Amino acid sequence: MSGGERKRAFASRPSGPDAWVRAADRPGAAKDANTARLTIDVTPALRGRIKVTAFSRGQTVADMLRTLLEREFPADGGGTGGGA
Repeated sequence: MSGGERKRAFASRPSGPDAWVRAADRPGAAKDANTARLTIDVTPALRGRIKVTAFSRGQTVADMLRTLLEREFPADGGGTGGGA
């Protein structure tokens, strides 16, 4: 490292779930204030099925998954949930 460079530190985790969700609301946290990035791991086979389905529907994967997530997790909190 040269003398003028500062070492980057890892971001600290917010103190609780509410702080974690609101962390994206801080200035500079996202390029577009109306979006937040979500990354998940899926198997290559599932990824392929998702891409083929989106293509066959004439949609992007992102648009198709946004619709699915909105349906499962509506703003009114009345999602099907189904989990434990």
